[in-house]
Amino acid sequence: MLKIYNTLTRKKEEFAPINDGKVSMYACGITVSGEAHIGHAYQALIYDIIRKYLVASGYKVTYARNYTDVDDKIIAKSHETGIPADKYAEMMIAKIDKEMRALQVDDPDVWLKATCTMDGIMDFIQKLIDKGHAYATSEGDVYFAVESFKDYGKLSGRRLEDAFESVRIENEDNKQNPLDFALWKSAKEGEPYWESPWGKGRPGWHIECSAMNMKAFGDQIDIHGGGRDLIFPHHENEIAQTEALTGKTFAKYWIHNGLIKVNGQKMSKSLGNSLVLHDLLEKYHPETIKFALLQTNYRGDINVTDNLFPDAEKHITGFYKIIDSVYSTFGTQGEEIDHQGIKDSFKQAMDDDFNTAKALANLFGIFKKIKSKVNTGDKTAVDDVLTLKKVYGLLGFFRADPKVFVKAEEVEVKEESVASDIPAEVMQLVNDRADAKANKNWALADEIRDKIKAMGIVLEDTPQGVKWHRA
Repeated sequence: MLKIYNTLTRKKEEFAPINDGKVSMYACGITVSGEAHIGHAYQALIYDIIRKYLVASGYKVTYARNYTDVDDKIIAKSHETGIPADKYAEMMIAKIDKEMRALQVDDPDVWLKATCTMDGIMDFIQKLIDKGHAYATSEGDVYFAVESFKDYGKLSGRRLEDAFESVRIENEDNKQNPLDFALWKSAKEGEPYWESPWGKGRPGWHIECSAMNMKAFGDQIDIHGGGRDLIFPHHENEIAQTEALTGKTFAKYWIHNGLIKVNGQKMSKSLGNSLVLHDLLEKYHPETIKFALLQTNYRGDINVTDNLFPDAEKHITGFYKIIDSVYSTFGTQGEEIDHQGIKDSFKQAMDDDFNTAKALANLFGIFKKIKSKVNTGDKTAVDDVLTLKKVYGLLGFFRADPKVFVKAEEVEVKEESVASDIPAEVMQLVNDRADAKANKNWALADEIRDKIKAMGIVLEDTPQGVKWHRA
């Protein structure tokens, strides 16, 4: 029986959708104000896997994600680049879609955009005003009256008086309560706007997700997902405005993935430690990236160290080598017979709140047994591989041709040496890179590595220090 950790109840619960056999699922998507980073990729990957596992478990799933395509940050980028905000958003969506597909993350069943939901947003707001849960100001702004919703704080566990410490207060003079949040923002000079009953303006962030959910699914959904950083205020506000309107429980299960840290620090543009998805895809195979990320259960934070992706590359390449040895020894013809209990162990892991970490940990024992079968001439190793490919294919693994994968990922080190033996013309760049890493300037470190690679030298960070070989 599948159990899911529900943020709303703070416990694991047996999964039982509102309508038997059918699942409605929504996950907050990306605000397209810049490049997709590893955090965006991780979130998209997690909910894609959850969707796929639910389908594999026999449910008919409708999965929706959104793009926030109008926002303060997008407007700022528009002013910075000179590209109209709508064109900038379209450009970034196309780029991010391409990168997610390169990562082998499937599109949702339903794509939603804030700018395509304006009529629904305005209707939603007007109904909240009519019910006394929202109010318009003379300046053309509309706010949700937090005190009108008695259950405010039930998701995050925060009391109203505690919320002051963690929420940004804007335009306090126009509000009945400083914690009231914007449903509609009056247009400022040079900003995109839509005509509304309250004047020219655009929606607030929180109302967009509620209205898009309403458009896709109606009053209620089974699963609402997003990053843990969205619990408050975003998801708390979604609950307040949606349940105030409908009088029904908005989402039955709230799922929140952990966050990405880089060497123990929260990933952020201000710290200069954001890991851009495009750069990672240039360095690593999608399966390597997935293995690195899925080794941690989705509710836990991931700490990206210098070794995370290289170690994942080593492990996944090692698995492919064993698959290649099976095919080379016995051929590729076999039956999908589960000699090792692969299906049961995978199901046991995934039924426990989608525990990909446990599922991946099982692989080491499975491949050890397969390798032993190769050594003893046991042809059932082919059956094991076929079963493995089908079961773990759900997580996006073992889809590649093993010979091609191993050849692409494995580096033959013919001229390996410690850093002190690096040619003199490269040594200064190596030192510059070391300084960049010490200062946690990972972007510069990567730039220098690429510069060195262009000179025909490949650097490899090892426990014994920096090693090199000619490309």
